[in-house]
Amino acid sequence: MTIRLTRRAALGTVAALPLAAATSPVLAAGTETKANSTIAKSFQLGDFTVTTLLDGSLPRDGAQDIFGGGASDEDFARVSADNFISPDVAQFFFTPTLVNTGSEMILFDTGLGQGGIQAALADAGVTPDQIDVVVITHMHPDHIGGMTTNDAATFANARYVTAAPEYDFWSAQDAGNRVGDMVAAKVTPMAEKMTFIGDGGEVASGVTGMAAFGHTPGHMVYHLESNGQRLVLTADLANHYVWSFAHPEWEVRFDMDKAAATESRRNVLGMLAADKVPMIGYHMPFPAAGYVESRGDGFRFVPVSYQMMG
Repeated sequence: MTIRLTRRAALGTVAALPLAAATSPVLAAGTETKANSTIAKSFQLGDFTVTTLLDGSLPRDGAQDIFGGGASDEDFARVSADNFISPDVAQFFFTPTLVNTGSEMILFDTGLGQGGIQAALADAGVTPDQIDVVVITHMHPDHIGGMTTNDAATFANARYVTAAPEYDFWSAQDAGNRVGDMVAAKVTPMAEKMTFIGDGGEVASGVTGMAAFGHTPGHMVYHLESNGQRLVLTADLANHYVWSFAHPEWEVRFDMDKAAATESRRNVLGMLAADKVPMIGYHMPFPAAGYVESRGDGFRFVPVSYQMMG
């Protein structure tokens, strides 16, 4: 039997679909909102939904001074030209990540504290009071700025996780240290709700911390695994998607221990390239997710296209 559908009938069927989804109890109960906007983007990782949240973005002059320590002017210009970017200006991105494990909402880093994290969460259909866990990869201001709003905890119902060496270092700073003062104001009040972990420490089932020290004394990256699928949140392991990948040995101004940071970059990026594991980097171009390819003595960041769509 052949069914012929007129254009009017076809349009009517299409128009009815959203209503059917809204009124069907089965669809309504089983549907999970996944973000796909300019400031929130969701990926599927096994049973986890991973959403990157753009907290902000801005250009900054003096790119070579920031990302090219030890590079010659000629080499920095050549690598930039080969990748179609200016050697003079870098575009910064600030991207916390939300992981819905099915039992907990885990937020990795909190952004600059200028309202961007709340806006991105809203686009993802999440309110701050729904966050169960806040993981601080390290305590630079662009990662802890959003921990409080008007001097109150932004994520009032959350517990907190960070690396013990990170908190120990910054909380011991004398008054007048910019980062130490910010930690005292935003992190220390949460200390009684905080779990301190080391290399291999578990945040939740399938979420494990990995030491990647150098950028800061306790900088950690986080390994996610669900149903055999893996992803690594690399935080500030590599601060730029071209220069820090192509030449991991080029020093980054923000890395506190530059030799250790280079070693961490090579170790983690080498593992990601060898195992073909995707990554999300805090300062990668939004949506901040991609893969790592070995290239010569360095690496190349390959942005996601339609992988991990769920």
